[in-house]
Amino acid sequence: MDTKIIFAYCLCDDLLKALGHREDPQCQVSDAEILTTALVAALEFGGCFQRAHRFLHETGYLPRRLSASRFVRRLHRCEPFVRPLFHVLASLGHQSNTKRLYIIDSFPLSVCDNIRIRRCRRYRGEAWRGYQASKRRYFYGLKIHLLVTAQGQPVEFFLTPGTDSDAKALKQYVFDLPDQATITGDKAYNDYGYEDLLEEAGLHLQPLRKKNSKRPHEPALTYLMSSARHAVETTGSLIERLLPKHIQSIATQAYPKRDRCRF
Repeated sequence: MDTKIIFAYCLCDDLLKALGHREDPQCQVSDAEILTTALVAALEFGGCFQRAHRFLHETGYLPRRLSASRFVRRLHRCEPFVRPLFHVLASLGHQSNTKRLYIIDSFPLSVCDNIRIRRCRRYRGEAWRGYQASKRRYFYGLKIHLLVTAQGQPVEFFLTPGTDSDAKALKQYVFDLPDQATITGDKAYNDYGYEDLLEEAGLHLQPLRKKNSKRPHEPALTYLMSSARHAVETTGSLIERLLPKHIQSIATQAYPKRDRCRF
């Protein structure tokens, strides 16, 4: 864990310096330490800021400990630096992906079981009810759409309501990828028109084909793409392990004023 903490702090500190960020001279806890605490909480403590902040303070990584409300306010102020941070991590994934092969897939983020849908207050309506074909069950909540490298490193993600299909979400990817990169996925991503559009942009979309496909693949290519999909499935499972089993929230909006942040 020590290596992860040191790496996270050095990455956040170098990023803030590269962006030309200047802090208030009166701040006794730097923004790099705030971002490091958030990353450590996500990696080791199931997203619990309180446990991560207390651990870093007791082990000497954070000389000064902030109150719960003060830490949450400082973390909200660091929100503009989160996107550049993930952009840097994605660029590292591009550099290590020499094969230029990327895999896309989606995973459900269930808010509650079907039996509790009527009592759910975070999300309301049929737009949040999705279907997970692999387990042949319905779920109520969100979908996370992932784009990972052949080594399983995430380079892009976004969330959609549970009812949105993978074919619809395909057109929401940014696909900021190297030239002549190959993208593969399951059979839900078959869209010939969008494949031709990406081909003009220098990207090759080659999902698994259905039995009645008009553009079938060779059996050898189908086998290779099926084997490559294990990377995104493994990444999805690892991300699911990092998520907490229970999240206490009142609203689905980001940082609403009437929301009570649990720290």
